[in-house]
Formats: sequence, C-alpha cells, structure tokens
Amino acid sequence: MMAGKSYCDMLIWQKSMALVTALYELTKTFPQDEKFGLTSQMRRAAVSIPSNIAEGYGRCSQNEFDRFLHIALSSLFELETQLQIACNLNYIDVDKTEEFYLLCNELERMLNSFIRTVQSKKR
Repeated sequence: MMAGKSYCDMLIWQKSMALVTALYELTKTFPQDEKFGLTSQMRRAAVSIPSNIAEGYGRCSQNEFDRFLHIALSSLFELETQLQIACNLNYIDVDKTEEFYLLCNELERMLNSFIRTVQSKKR
C-alpha cells in the first residue's frame, strides 16, 4: 500500500495494539467463570482491531483495505459495548470504563479519518 512502509509503522495499528495490551491486563481481573464468556469475547474483539488493519494493509486493493478498516471499526464498537456490559456487571469501575472509552474514541476518530483517506484514493 505504501512503499517502504509496514503496517507496523501506522499509528492506528500501534494505538490498537496498545489497546489490546491494556484490555488483556484489565480482563485478568474478571471473575474466573467469565474466562470463556465475556473475557474471551472482549479479547477477540480487541485483537480483531489491529489484525484487520494489518490484513487490510496487506491486500492488493484500496477497496479491500477499506473493507478491512471497516471491520476493525466494527470490532471497536463491539468492544465498547462489551466494556459497558463489564461495567454494568461491576467487573470494572466507571472510571476504568471511561478510561477505555477515551482510548476507543481516539481510535475511532483515527480509523474514520484513515478510512476517508483510503476512500479518497479509490476515486
């Protein structure tokens, strides 16, 4: 997609990797009986974000890249919903939930901006 660059150089990929790491640390504190439930769902949604950015980057067309960026964005929305569920169940407190929402919102803005950039290159 970009000559001489790697998806690892992309700030949105780096930020999403930081989100995954923080999310894994957070979910370590969840009840053991959630290991195969909410914990697993949240981790999969979080991992999906940088994974789809990387996979889209590796595709041979702007259309494919755009599609995978939208999948990453959808996974981010899924994670936000799961964070609210975890908060509702008192697995995380409101302050920690807000902290993660801020990270998610920043990443959402970055992804939307990048999607617009990719879409403008398709025209």
